[in-house]
Amino acid sequence: MTANEDQEMELEALRSIYEGDDCFKELSPVSFQFRIGDLDDSKSFLLEVSWPESYPETAPHISLDAFFNNRISLETKQYILSKLSEQVEANLGTAMMYTLFEWAKENQEALMENHQPVTSAVTLISNSDVMNNSTSVSKKKEKKEQLTKAQKRKLIGRTDNKGELPRGWNWVDVVKHLSKTGGKDED
Repeated sequence: MTANEDQEMELEALRSIYEGDDCFKELSPVSFQFRIGDLDDSKSFLLEVSWPESYPETAPHISLDAFFNNRISLETKQYILSKLSEQVEANLGTAMMYTLFEWAKENQEALMENHQPVTSAVTLISNSDVMNNSTSVSKKKEKKEQLTKAQKRKLIGRTDNKGELPRGWNWVDVVKHLSKTGGKDED
């Protein structure tokens, strides 16, 4: 049998085994995604596998670069890939996708035991950073909000040369608001 015939047979087998399974996704006849674990499981991960021309005689390319895995640390990804490559070595020359996927499912806990979810950079910005970058933030907002020329003039009139509003710029509005609402109820 040629490598292409082996690939065809394995592809047919994978399609029939994982038909209707939302963990398996065929990106192309030689490229697949397989999710290990449930979507809401913090220890789940997505394997991307592609077959080189001479697969299964040569190892498939396995990647954890999918956006789904963006919260997994580099160390954990390297550990998973090293363990999977051991399985690949053991199965070289045979149709191994099903074996790999099932092995990864069975060993998910062990593969992810050192997993500490990596929070995205967005949540790491502290309030002080936001205050320091208020000039760049306000410029971005102006682009999104599409202010009229009159609104822009009014805004520019209120800000100092750094684009920051002077301390107490809205106190008049606060006082007006309190005088309308009456502040605390007086008996």
